Amino acid sequence: MIRAYELTKKYGDKTVVQDLDFTVHPGSVTGFLGPNGAGKSTTLRMLLGLDAPTGGRSTVGGRAYAGHPAPLTEVGALLEARSVHPGRSAFNHLMALAHTHGIPRRRVEHVLDLTGLTDVAHRRIKGFSLGMGQRLGIAAALLGDPATVILDEPVNGLDPEGVLWIRNLLKSLAAEGRTVFVSSHLMSEMALTADHLVVIGRGRLLADTTVAALVRDAGGRSVRVVTPEADRLLGLLTAEPHVRVTRTVDSLQVTGAEAADIGRTAAAHAIPLVELTPQTPSLEQAFMDLTHDSVEYSATLEGAAA
Repeated sequence: MIRAYELTKKYGDKTVVQDLDFTVHPGSVTGFLGPNGAGKSTTLRMLLGLDAPTGGRSTVGGRAYAGHPAPLTEVGALLEARSVHPGRSAFNHLMALAHTHGIPRRRVEHVLDLTGLTDVAHRRIKGFSLGMGQRLGIAAALLGDPATVILDEPVNGLDPEGVLWIRNLLKSLAAEGRTVFVSSHLMSEMALTADHLVVIGRGRLLADTTVAALVRDAGGRSVRVVTPEADRLLGLLTAEPHVRVTRTVDSLQVTGAEAADIGRTAAAHAIPLVELTPQTPSLEQAFMDLTHDSVEYSATLEGAAA
């Protein structure tokens, strides 16, 4: 379990993280989201003891990260995949880490196989692609078979097969009862991978909730209806004061009524339905709505055109 207690970080007069209080529970994948400059990287560095907080504190597995006698066996982290000696091979890099924690060679071979790097294990890291470097960073994070895994942008540089692999890996780690905390900008991946979300903006906590709840609370739920008798159904639906209907070329977009209610109305008046599809905002839309006041740099299409 990861706990942040009023975690705060200041650099001079600038407050980067302010009074963050959240819990990351074992057994599920928790996404850590926020716009650029929100304070995500600083927060992760404080959790891992790389930056000292100005105020508050954090614990991993019930104690401060610096208190772990063998950190790799307690917490596996990926913050910067390319922070490795370029002249070493992947195998030697992992073996050097393993020696510091008494981790056997067979575990090194296991994580190389797990991350798909066995065939390039003895190649120098400086020749690795971005995706290969990312896989090596994940291998290092998993080397100590840790109970807690913290990954910053783990799918960065991975091809579609690699993205699917990391998605399944994160879910399997959580299913084993581990605490999995993942920072990402890819909302589509978080929607498919995460169970819970911690969202920050300008260093402050904006949401600590499930993916489903965040999307639901974003509002904007509607129902797409396709029928050859659109005008007649539109008249029946808008007779209810709380129902709004937008007419498009081939459909009706209905808000204020559930799909089941629309279906019953159509059936009662013998109106055939070709399509009746509930629609909800995407995680990306919900995230944008939540963080629109926290974006550090906001561009416009008009500016791009000019």
